[in-house]
Amino acid sequence: MRLNYLLLCLILFGSCALAHAEDLVVVMAAGGGVDRLSRDEVANIFLGRFRQLPDGRRAQPIDNQTAKEEFYRKLVGRSLAEMGAYWAQLRFSGRTQPPEQEGEANALAKVAATPGAITYVARSKVDGRVRVVLELDF
Repeated sequence: MRLNYLLLCLILFGSCALAHAEDLVVVMAAGGGVDRLSRDEVANIFLGRFRQLPDGRRAQPIDNQTAKEEFYRKLVGRSLAEMGAYWAQLRFSGRTQPPEQEGEANALAKVAATPGAITYVARSKVDGRVRVVLELDF
């Protein structure tokens, strides 16, 4: 009986982990003029190294609080604690500010309405308002 309970717990835990591990995609406004960005370009934008898109417009990164930890782990291999330390150092030096913080729905709405805005969401959240510019599905 106890073994059956343990197996059931493992199965339930595994299915929850799979449900949470949905592919992340980086998105911009559908009519924004940017079709694709490289992984390095996205990393540089979200890490504050540069905030300019390939077409010369100012990039406006928006962190999606729902998927932030997974995004930075997949993009640059850093935890949220490491990212916090990174941004603390940059803020202290006065070099740049971290991306704006929003919930998933607000991040999508802002990206759809703001030229140059960029965020990341689960693939299932992509709709006609936004275009996928990078896939982080590994």
